[in-house]
Amino acid sequence: MQRHRFSTAFGDCAVAWDQRGLLGFSLPGGDLPELAEALPPPWLTALVEAVQRHLGGDFQTFAEVPYVFSTVTDFERRVYVAALAIVPGVTRSYGELATTLGLPAGSARAVAAALGANPWPLLVPCHRIVGADGCMTGFSGPGGIRTKTRLLALEGALLLSE
Repeated sequence: MQRHRFSTAFGDCAVAWDQRGLLGFSLPGGDLPELAEALPPPWLTALVEAVQRHLGGDFQTFAEVPYVFSTVTDFERRVYVAALAIVPGVTRSYGELATTLGLPAGSARAVAAALGANPWPLLVPCHRIVGADGCMTGFSGPGGIRTKTRLLALEGALLLSE
């Protein structure tokens, strides 16, 4: 596994990868395993530039990234693939995502748990998943709900306040 840190308008992010593809992504304030910095391959350089553009306000989608899905469970992979279809500026509830996956009623917590384990926050847009009432809940990335709200505001999502 190799790691590369890079600057964005939000702060420093990091990526971890190996010959199979992307293993992890870290938002500012997050942490990836301490590894020697490595020069990224061309596909990763393109990803870094796309993340920099996205966090600078030129929104990108990250569905084509070579995620190493073999590092997550089959259920988590299904949830992440479904989340990848949610475009910037749009939110869905945990229950809506469960319904999209054809899961039975009451599966929202399982979807939330999978998203809480997401090794690729921002890229697999777990920040776009909100509570059933539209409230900001359940963001395990660095900065918690504050970071989730910042990302959604940047993307132009409709945010509810009390």
